[in-house]
Amino acid sequence: MKEEKRKIQLTGGSTFTISLPIKWARNAGLKQGDELIIRLRGDKSLLITPVKVKRDQLNCAEFTLSEHEDFEGNFRLLISYYLVGYDIVKLTSPKGFSAEERKWIKEEVRRRLIGMEVVGESAREIILKSFLKYEDFTLQDAIHSMSKIIVSMLGDAISSLRKRDNNLAEDIIERDDEIDRFYLLIVRQLKAAMSDPELAKKIGVDRHRESLGYRIIVKSMERIGDHVENIAKNSTKVMVPEEDIKSIERIGYTIIELFNKTLDALADMNISKANEAIKDAKRMSGMSEALSEHLISEEDGNTDKVHALSVLQSLERIGKYCEDIAEVTINMGIKGAEE
Repeated sequence: MKEEKRKIQLTGGSTFTISLPIKWARNAGLKQGDELIIRLRGDKSLLITPVKVKRDQLNCAEFTLSEHEDFEGNFRLLISYYLVGYDIVKLTSPKGFSAEERKWIKEEVRRRLIGMEVVGESAREIILKSFLKYEDFTLQDAIHSMSKIIVSMLGDAISSLRKRDNNLAEDIIERDDEIDRFYLLIVRQLKAAMSDPELAKKIGVDRHRESLGYRIIVKSMERIGDHVENIAKNSTKVMVPEEDIKSIERIGYTIIELFNKTLDALADMNISKANEAIKDAKRMSGMSEALSEHLISEEDGNTDKVHALSVLQSLERIGKYCEDIAEVTINMGIKGAEE
């Protein structure tokens, strides 16, 4: 059933009634006497939910790995099943899994999908199950954890500019996997909250339109993590004068302050602080552009400039993403006309 029309009937002279689609009622397991919850949404639509929802029912899916795709391509399909909320996913391979393939899948699942574990396997099957309980890890918890990792990575990436510590740079790059894991978890949470108002309240999404706002925010945070990774990759190769190193460091620490202010504004839905963050981001962008122009104007060290300019470009992009997060915070902080 995609869409049906129903006419409003007048019953008893004072009550409006409308019939429910029988196919929907049967699929929901409804019978005479069962109760429904009716919620009025901000756009004047109604959300009708059966009271007796089978909370213990697991959503299961099965897909066969395509022989025309490499393992990374097939894994992207598994990620899609994870994001749309399946609790159990059975992977099948017509030719069977080799020991190396089986090991790779297990490692990638643990590395990239929070809460998903291998619970069964045979020659041609691998069964994955999610043990994640959304209410035990709210949206704000996930965003807070994600932001702490980003700040830690960014601070270390700036330190790596001076220390030229390859081990530290590699550690930062590995930590970006944690950012990606939290990003996928939050997207899964938000998708589930869109269809479950009770869950939305439990994880901290009070209004339907906030789901889209948070989706944009966490994508910006995921992209920030990618740019911090780029800074780490280039940090040990930057060979510019000491004064230029100091200038890059100042911009880097300014970025950390900007990111913290942006996330504080989001946590409190503080419009004034979000506006301040946008102004700070624009000032930081001007600092980065001025330093880039200075480096380009210098006559020597062309190869060294490439790495320094790449670091500055990533710092500037992080500032832009902070600006995006602050703008979304302002949008979410204003009540809609229908509220």
